[in-house]
Amino acid sequence: MQLDYARIDPELLPVLSDFPSLDINRDNVYEIRELIAAGPRPPMPAGVEAAHRVIDTPDGDLGIHMYRKSDRPGQAALLWIHGGGYVMGSAEDHRAGSFAELCDITVFSVDYRLAPEHPYPAPMDDCQNALNWLFDNADSLGIDAGRIAIGGASAGGGLAAGLALRNRDTANHPVCFQLLIYPMIDNLHATASGQIENHPIWTRSASFNAWEMYLNGELGPEAPLYAAPARATELAGLPPAYVCVGVEDLFRDEDMDYARRLMAADVPCELALFPGVYHAAEVFTPDAVVSKRLNASVVNALADALG
Repeated sequence: MQLDYARIDPELLPVLSDFPSLDINRDNVYEIRELIAAGPRPPMPAGVEAAHRVIDTPDGDLGIHMYRKSDRPGQAALLWIHGGGYVMGSAEDHRAGSFAELCDITVFSVDYRLAPEHPYPAPMDDCQNALNWLFDNADSLGIDAGRIAIGGASAGGGLAAGLALRNRDTANHPVCFQLLIYPMIDNLHATASGQIENHPIWTRSASFNAWEMYLNGELGPEAPLYAAPARATELAGLPPAYVCVGVEDLFRDEDMDYARRLMAADVPCELALFPGVYHAAEVFTPDAVVSKRLNASVVNALADALG
């Protein structure tokens, strides 16, 4: 199936001539990483202090980027997990700094290991280790342990959703909220939106290639539920959630289904859909009206959840 580009919000179309869809695979993943890393990055918001530290974990050293607006004690916190299809991306994330500024919270962005060098469960182990560290050291970090959320975008949203499941089943830290921005949670894409081959930015073929690298093989329905949370059948007991996705995103239907199943399991969940929006469109065209609406929705959900 092919997407009719007439369905895309007109403000989001021009940038696509400069940012063709990623055709990522095992042969070019390192080259694409370098190209993205060499590209321009938005500056961190003024007034946000950025710091980097390395923590000791059972799986080795782990980098954490910390963003905060003030040093007042007892701040709420967000454990932020960057996107990039599980195979690219950086913890030095402008969005993490924006959350710190707009919500006046401390954001801890995890520099987790990437596939294919480090397939599942390595990235998830890093996120769990970061969460354990954050709860264990909340007082010394000036954090209110009762107001710690987890969140991420795309693959970061998938890791956040998987982390919420794994945390519930193991450490059971009292995570208060999960912020899932167009999360990458289903390695099958066996949905109506998942059958469309030419989604902008993140195509069906690129997604399957990324999943194969993350899972170290094509595992189909046998993928571990912490890696592909769409495989999870028991969702009760998870933290309240916010899920957003564009109507023209490959992940639309899997994300909508996950939100519905959270609600059916009595997990409070807000589902926000944005018409005409493709994957990560608000990153590429932040000044579009619909992009501003999406970003405001995300920030409001996080601010409300953290009080």
